[in-house]
Amino acid sequence: MRRFLLIVALTGLSLLAWNSQVRAEEASTKIRVLLITGDDVDAHPWKETTAAVRKILVDSGKFYVTVSEDLEPLESAEKLHTYDVVVLNRFNRTAPLSDAAQKNLLDFVRGGKGFFVQHLASASFPKWNEFGKLCGRHWVMGKSGHGPRNVFSAKIADEKHPITAGLKDFQVDDELYAKLQGVEPIHVLVETYSDWSKKTEPLVFWLPYGQGRVVHNAFGHDAKALYTPEVATIIARGVEWSATGKVAK
Repeated sequence: MRRFLLIVALTGLSLLAWNSQVRAEEASTKIRVLLITGDDVDAHPWKETTAAVRKILVDSGKFYVTVSEDLEPLESAEKLHTYDVVVLNRFNRTAPLSDAAQKNLLDFVRGGKGFFVQHLASASFPKWNEFGKLCGRHWVMGKSGHGPRNVFSAKIADEKHPITAGLKDFQVDDELYAKLQGVEPIHVLVETYSDWSKKTEPLVFWLPYGQGRVVHNAFGHDAKALYTPEVATIIARGVEWSATGKVAK
């Protein structure tokens, strides 16, 4: 009996070691994504949107996704640099970000890594001016906004960029973000006219930051919006492009 239990225990340990090795090999061959989420209170169903973003990335077959529901990974430069891209799907109302974490994130992107900003995440850290610049455009409470959620037409502004190549104008049921603030030069990929702001608004765009690439996606109030085929394609391609500077076929 003791021998049987020993064999079972050793088999279990072997399987754990094998699974760990498989995960390590998988992580080494795929784009390593740190998906930071949580702390959205009542603004958005963040668990739902996080699951949707993760599924979109994993189903593409190109990404190894690690999800963090807090900001702790940003506190270690060494840990942060094990990833290729940070995806921020978190409206950070309250949790502070230390000076070290701020520097780590900026250095991460400046050094050639990727940063993907999702929906209201750009409203985070309102007292950190450089974060707004990093996002290219950012939501400012009392200035930015949107009309009632509805179905609207999104226009592809750049049909040749790898993120939007081959996509056509599409319909999406979502919030149409408007009056995002900022003056940094941005390259607009998707846009549409807002009846709320009375002007054409950028909805997906990118900008360089040092040697790195930032992609900002204003779509994504909930899973329904995220699973719009064109939006899902933009997320998968946008995260890949921000991480690598290309979109592989």
